[in-house]
Amino acid sequence: MLPIDLKGKRALVAGVADDGGFGFAIGKALAEAGASVCVGTWPPALGIFTTLLRRGKLDESLTMSDGSKLDFERVYALDAEYDTLEDAPAEVRESKRYRDHGDFSIQGVVDQMTKDFGEGCVDVVVHSLANGPEVKNVLLETSRRGYLGAIGVSAYSMISMVQRFGPIARPGASFLSLSYMASERVIPGYGGGMSSAKAALESDTRVLAFEAGRRWGHRVNCISAGPLASRAASAIGFIGEMIEYCKVNSPLPEALDAREVGATAAFLASPLGAGITGSVVYVDKGYHAMGKAV
Repeated sequence: MLPIDLKGKRALVAGVADDGGFGFAIGKALAEAGASVCVGTWPPALGIFTTLLRRGKLDESLTMSDGSKLDFERVYALDAEYDTLEDAPAEVRESKRYRDHGDFSIQGVVDQMTKDFGEGCVDVVVHSLANGPEVKNVLLETSRRGYLGAIGVSAYSMISMVQRFGPIARPGASFLSLSYMASERVIPGYGGGMSSAKAALESDTRVLAFEAGRRWGHRVNCISAGPLASRAASAIGFIGEMIEYCKVNSPLPEALDAREVGATAAFLASPLGAGITGSVVYVDKGYHAMGKAV
């Protein structure tokens, strides 16, 4: 028997604000494997998320296979658009959606985790973050600001997370991000520079794997997942159509379940994936292998 064993490990999953996305599914899978799980939540959504947790509205989703309930070790405010608090404009820092959350930058979460748990406090870091302010614009109608915004939040933030969490992660830590087929093929309607951001994310995965591997012994991988009707994905406006198209044209003609992405993430983070780094792993029912619609 080869168990996925993450007992004694601590994970941070960045990009969890509800129970419907890949981030939540990954966090739950890591917990099922024995890890303690912290999450990073976008500050404007943090109050609603913690209220749902406190009132038991997510208890059904939090129920583990053994009947126990997943209890997040910490919930941190995190806006990955900002590497440090000083990078956030004053109007953001002082707005009512941010001002009570302390240092919500990437470095702020690093500092708070170090304060909470000490040096060498994390073993798994998951980047489940993406945002394109002009995602509904075709590329020809995307502004420079919108394009760079998509790249910054959806791709550069992974570089920043490896850069900043690398020193406080235990040797052999696993870093993981989430991509999509639009990185390499045209998905009409997936605009605003998001396809470019996903392509950059996958390229950066390979370079970061080399650099973080040589510097700290950490591994860096990426999962290219099929479409999922998460709240975040609804922003593109045609997620249902994407799911159905992939479902009927994939080698396994069925919709993707977020738990399948979670299980793959847990495997990659575990000792069973110790030899895997710099890889983009497809979890999409085989859709990526198809060259012609059925």
